[in-house]
Amino acid sequence: MSVSSPIESLGALGFTISILLGVLFLIFQVWLIASLARRILGVPVGWPRSIAVALVMSLGLMFGVQYIVLSFTSEGTLTNSNAVPALLLAGLATFWVFALGVAILMVLEILVPTGSLPNPVSFFRDFKARRRRQARYFDIMKIAVRHGLVSQIRGLDKSRDSHRETAIALRETLNEAGVTFVKLGQMLSTRSDLLPPVYIDELSKLQTKATPETWEDIKLAIETSLGRPYGTAFSSINETPLASASVAQVHTAITTNGDSVVIKVQRPTAVRQVQADTEIVLRIAQWLEKSAPWARDLGLVGIAQGFIDSLREELDYHVERNNMLAVASALEKTEVRVPHVYESLSSQRLLVMERLEGVPLGSAQHILRVMNDDQRLELARELVRSTLKQITHDGVFHADLHPGNIFLSESGEPGLVDFGSVGRLDPNSQHALAMMLFAIDKNDNQAATDAMLILLDRPEQLNERAFERSLGQLMVRYRGGFGGAGSAEMFTALFALVVNHGFTVPPQIAAAFRALGALEGTLRLIDPNIDVVLLARGEGRKIVTSQFGPKKLLEQTEMRFLQAIPALSALPRRFNKITEDLEQGRLSMNVRMLAHPSDRGFLNRLVQQLVVAVLAGSATLAAIVLITAETGPMLTETIRVYSFIGYVLLFMGFILALRSVVLVFHRDIRGEDDYK
Repeated sequence: MSVSSPIESLGALGFTISILLGVLFLIFQVWLIASLARRILGVPVGWPRSIAVALVMSLGLMFGVQYIVLSFTSEGTLTNSNAVPALLLAGLATFWVFALGVAILMVLEILVPTGSLPNPVSFFRDFKARRRRQARYFDIMKIAVRHGLVSQIRGLDKSRDSHRETAIALRETLNEAGVTFVKLGQMLSTRSDLLPPVYIDELSKLQTKATPETWEDIKLAIETSLGRPYGTAFSSINETPLASASVAQVHTAITTNGDSVVIKVQRPTAVRQVQADTEIVLRIAQWLEKSAPWARDLGLVGIAQGFIDSLREELDYHVERNNMLAVASALEKTEVRVPHVYESLSSQRLLVMERLEGVPLGSAQHILRVMNDDQRLELARELVRSTLKQITHDGVFHADLHPGNIFLSESGEPGLVDFGSVGRLDPNSQHALAMMLFAIDKNDNQAATDAMLILLDRPEQLNERAFERSLGQLMVRYRGGFGGAGSAEMFTALFALVVNHGFTVPPQIAAAFRALGALEGTLRLIDPNIDVVLLARGEGRKIVTSQFGPKKLLEQTEMRFLQAIPALSALPRRFNKITEDLEQGRLSMNVRMLAHPSDRGFLNRLVQQLVVAVLAGSATLAAIVLITAETGPMLTETIRVYSFIGYVLLFMGFILALRSVVLVFHRDIRGEDDYK
């Protein structure tokens, strides 16, 4: 066996060190080229593609420079006369290889913008989850195809009025797709401002009844939420559910203190299923906005995101608990009952509340039959009064007042259940709604228009006079009552009026209208002959009078006066200064142009692109003149010095042109503003 000598060992170490230094230099070179390329383009190009192109550029530089140097080498060495031209041409080659690399980056950024492809690390890390999501996505698409929804949906346009077949296909698709899509359909069924009546009618038929979970699974879910055996909190739980929906089950129980309660427990698989499906809902909405004009007109992605946010809140029973406490506080001085929440037993997935005595209003005909006309009228008034008080006074209201969510005791006392859907209005919206009720009662379409302008998102191009006339005609039409049509027709007409004039209805305002519309159907169960319009006007008049009575107006005047005191105290000094400036001829007015950041950003981009384009054009023209010149000193036997300088200028013009082009396409593709 031979043993290597110390010299050979040193030679191997030196070779290894040289390889490592070469690799480190290559890495530094690639990083430097990638950084320069990103800086020159002036847009946030992704590092992976920048490094890949820079690596190709480094290899091209290595072979290109080597070829140029060898072409000037005589017998293996550079002469003094050849060294300078060789270095200059090698530098020029370096510039142009770099320019070609930047051009490749520009083309890649235009065709496939940074961020449009998945990150390689997350691509492999999330492979299983993505595969499950894709399988679920294809299942939903197969359901849609089977019900004929896909073939019809592209044919929809903004003027669709009676696409009953499409509405039925949509309902059947959502119903078969599962809980998330059923709830999406239920949410859309409340948006009369977005969908025509035919879709509202079909989507309103969606139900969330589901096969109950086994008692063992529900028991495990209860004990997991409690963090201990359920026997420590409840002396008994009825294993047969009182109600079973797709997200939760409701069971009756008795606490260890002997209280009769209702337990709302979330299904163990509900969160996982909803989380998987909500991303698909958002992707489908994005696809529809790209492929269907009607989806872009509706702003479908924004609607989908709002639905996802509300569904996540619905899965958190802390939110529902807070809703119950807020509504209970709002109804404290009314006859309407709200169940007491057992906060110590409730959690994010479990809600324990008092069991209200009585039955849902839809099943309370035996109670209503023994009530006389005056008692029924007073019950209807109390429901209207409490609802209007919630909306216009407290700003927290039950937004789903269908007969199943209103309980009636044997003595005729009403109560509310199921607080998963609760609306909230800011003080300005509360006052605007109160003013609208007052204006309707006084038949004042001008005041009603002012209130609607506060409530809704005003469009840029609004014919306010035409809107005021149309609203006045609507008020006259329904001033005497709904007749046999019910309030649904009035709200449909109101939403159609709003949409036709270009308004968008904020979700919480839509929820308030939805609550009032649902209440009308409930009241007609109490007495089919009740005139809901006159009842609402009468109760609304009382609420408005209490809010805008002399005492309330005095309080508001005092508050506004206190807010104005700082400005009033400074007013004499400011008025004195204005009069002095006017007397001495020094009064001037300063108007700041382009005060908004977006305006300054637009002008900045415009000037930047103009300057870059002018510089690119100037450099290119100068380069052409120098390259085509037939006089001047020679750099080599075939290349003139002026031509060499022309190619350098052409490189500069080429780089500037690339920057100008990529700036234009970057804004067009992404719609972003990276230069504010």
